[in-house]
Amino acid sequence: MSAASPPIQCLRRSQRLIHPRLFRETFAQQDAWVGRCMVLWVRRAPDAALRVGVVASRKVGNAVMRNRARRRLREAWRLNRHAFTGTVDVVLVGRRPVTRASLAAVTAELLRLAERAGLRAADANGDQLA
Repeated sequence: MSAASPPIQCLRRSQRLIHPRLFRETFAQQDAWVGRCMVLWVRRAPDAALRVGVVASRKVGNAVMRNRARRRLREAWRLNRHAFTGTVDVVLVGRRPVTRASLAAVTAELLRLAERAGLRAADANGDQLA
């Protein structure tokens, strides 16, 4: 038997932004960080609880491409949610390159944008803390 079990990494409904009102509030705050594959928007509010919402517009491509973009962004968030801190909600907006990028590239960009947004700390050497 293993000494420690891995953290639960599912993305429950309570960990996702569902209501359109929350998306509108997020975009109205205009607190965003732009990357090649995504735009990370932060919603600061008393009821924020490190939830995620994922969006991909028609600019990304047809329905298949938009679904692929959303799945990649959701998976990158799900695998790294434990590394984020703060009482904020996050909306990830997919951009066209996310459909061609590898999951590793999407994850690296998510972590970089999260650090710039203050959702992830860096140690004294500039290395990212998990």
